[in-house]
Amino acid sequence: MRAHATQTSAGAATGAARPPVLSMRGIRKSYRTGDVQTPVLHGIDLDVQPGDYVALMGSSGSGKSTLMNLMGLLDRCDDGRYTLQGQDVSGLSATEHAAVRNGQIGFVFQSFNLLKRMNVLENVALPMIYAGRSRHQARERARHMLEQVGLGAMAARMPNQLSGGQQQRVAIARALANEAPLLLADEPTGNLDTQTTAEVLEVFDKLNREAGLTIVLVTHEPDVALKARRLVRLKDGLIAFDGRPEEQAYA
Repeated sequence: MRAHATQTSAGAATGAARPPVLSMRGIRKSYRTGDVQTPVLHGIDLDVQPGDYVALMGSSGSGKSTLMNLMGLLDRCDDGRYTLQGQDVSGLSATEHAAVRNGQIGFVFQSFNLLKRMNVLENVALPMIYAGRSRHQARERARHMLEQVGLGAMAARMPNQLSGGQQQRVAIARALANEAPLLLADEPTGNLDTQTTAEVLEVFDKLNREAGLTIVLVTHEPDVALKARRLVRLKDGLIAFDGRPEEQAYA
């Protein structure tokens, strides 16, 4: 077992000369409740290379959710350095973090978070409109992204007319609408049955293999972790393993 190790996935091997999509050095994070301060991360060193497909695992309290929030600029570290696409984002303001998130990171969550009053096409187009694209450009790009996840024929449907797996695929299309180079997925199959989970993971696999998308996926399910190319396991706020999923997914 190797603490704080880094590894380049097979998908990123040909791009070894490129800088990491994200790089963390000495990342520490604590939370305070009243007079009690609880350390969560104790000095994380981690690189994620272009084309990596990383499963992030760990028991409750290991720090994996905290690490995901820091990666997504939803929280800030107490100490350490975080670079995203070569930019040091450690000391940016909340407004600057929001701007970086919108352009550099796509998010997929367990609960889909689709807007019920908008149809599928409108849900996917919305973040592009917020980013300044014209409504026509946003809708055309949204149609393309829905084709990518196999839902081109369902653009006019409302979210409640879709299965859970279909809703999650819409959420993936929306997450990638602004062409973010990094996709962060937090328990994206947690609400899905086995067959639907397989369908969603097939979409991730296609986006990683064919489009070269960099993916970091938080999961507690070994079967899901085995679909990734790389496993990072946290324990007590440190990286306890970083390597091939089949070596550690069931450990």
